[in-house]
Amino acid sequence: MRLFVFGLGYVGAAFARALRARGWEIAATARDEGQAERLRAQGITPADPRDREAMAAALAGVNAVLITAPPGPEGCPALDALVPALAQAEAFPDWIGYLSTTGVYGDFEGRWVFETSPLKAQSIEGARRVGAERDWRQVGAGMGLTVAVFRLPGIYGPGRSALDRLRAGEGRRIVKPGQVFSRIHVDDIVSGLLASLDRPRAGGVYNLVDDKPSPPQDVMEYAARLLGVPVPPDLPFNELGLSPATRRFYAENKRVSNALAKAELGWRPTYPTYREGLAAVLEAGG
Repeated sequence: MRLFVFGLGYVGAAFARALRARGWEIAATARDEGQAERLRAQGITPADPRDREAMAAALAGVNAVLITAPPGPEGCPALDALVPALAQAEAFPDWIGYLSTTGVYGDFEGRWVFETSPLKAQSIEGARRVGAERDWRQVGAGMGLTVAVFRLPGIYGPGRSALDRLRAGEGRRIVKPGQVFSRIHVDDIVSGLLASLDRPRAGGVYNLVDDKPSPPQDVMEYAARLLGVPVPPDLPFNELGLSPATRRFYAENKRVSNALAKAELGWRPTYPTYREGLAAVLEAGG
């Protein structure tokens, strides 16, 4: 069994590790020789996404494909690299997973959103994700590929959490009344992808999020208490000289439902709230 990952970042690497534990072989994109050497050292076969022959070879006989790379101004970079290579393949993969974002929903003023909710992306990045989702669904329908889309919120885990920000002296409690965000531990993303891989459905769209959308200041306070360090003071949202990117982030307020992934995939987050997730990160040494 073989997996190809377009964009072996934080989530892609975690998914690859899970499948290697099942005995799968892994291939992934690498844009320079240094990156290719690092992948080879991990037992991963590299392929330059700009080299069509290399891509065709890497995708020959592949069973699953995961796309994590974000879209740019020209759309999803994986489309141009993967579709011609897949067209040359004698057999298509059983499953293609595309990682999107809950940013496609935009702002719902704290209300619940579901996979069927209108897509009202307010940022350029969110709008590009809407387009990339559409393009991959169309490619899937046109070529008979089993493409599933996963909408992810803020991702945390070992090396990437409020604990790390506090240790680096970057922990802040930005308070905007009524603001909540959904989150997801990287391990719960992986278990959701594995559940979909085991039950592939063409055209599936799933929110992989935790059970409790929460105010960001509560998360930082809990992380500080876990570490036994002072809780950062409240910083009112309107009094801060925040970057435009941060203001765009806080402009979207919604509660994201994971009911469909639970019902259709039989998935349950191991870390249903940030409390269990941060405690696990700390226990693991993160």
